[in-house]
Amino acid sequence: MCKSGGWHVILVAAAAFLAVTAAEPVLKLASPAQAQSAGAIRDIRVTGNRRVEPETVRSYLKFTVGDAYDPAKIDQSLKALFATGLFADVRIEREGPGVLITVVENPVINQVAFEGNREVDKDALTAEVQLKPRSVFTRARAQADVQRILDVYRRQGRYAASVDPKIIELDDNRVNVVFEINEGAANKVKAINFIGNRAFTDTQLRDVISTTQSSLFDFIKGTNIYDPDRMALDKELVRQYYLKNGYADIRVVSAGAELDRDGSGFYITFVVSLGKSSQWQGRPSTSP
Repeated sequence: MCKSGGWHVILVAAAAFLAVTAAEPVLKLASPAQAQSAGAIRDIRVTGNRRVEPETVRSYLKFTVGDAYDPAKIDQSLKALFATGLFADVRIEREGPGVLITVVENPVINQVAFEGNREVDKDALTAEVQLKPRSVFTRARAQADVQRILDVYRRQGRYAASVDPKIIELDDNRVNVVFEINEGAANKVKAINFIGNRAFTDTQLRDVISTTQSSLFDFIKGTNIYDPDRMALDKELVRQYYLKNGYADIRVVSAGAELDRDGSGFYITFVVSLGKSSQWQGRPSTSP
């Protein structure tokens, strides 16, 4: 019985040894998928394209026929194709000994329209946006144009304006783009103050600049609407006024605007520095 048990142990140990020995070469060999991945690319096929020629797609690739299949170059090729702005989606896959490139083209713009714009005419907005008929549509370009339109309204003091781009899909992979605009109310200038103006009163300096304060009794006009571009002019008007009155070292340090909490208007503040050689007469400013 012991003898039989001993042979049994030897046979089991031998079987285990042979199993390990037989498996060892298999572990050292590359898998079929790895071997295929490392092989040379025999052909590059493009599918899904309608307007863009296959050769145009291949021209952006970082690999070509005969190269080894390199995941790093595949990633670089994907980035290059997306960067063209021509495609909404791109996939690059191994297909046997070749490579399959599947693209989804971005649509072409048929028309660009604006709705809700009463204070800014269509021609001004058309000149501002980058999306044009017959150009390729991308969401990134549409969002960039939304910001351009908002900038137009902010230059008119309408900081409450909002823009929503709408896409109307047509046949043949074309779209109409409609920018729906809510212009909001104009943000009036509620107050204009000066800091450091020891030579003149706030009232005197307000008469110098082009921006005016709003009051309960006036109507909305161009000068009492906050305009960032006008601020640069007003800074120079203040500086020139001081120079004409003998203050050679005058500096308008800053001209800032702060929107009030309810978003209905701006408080504008000019900071001036008279300098050491200024001819200050000791007249303190008085703000009404």
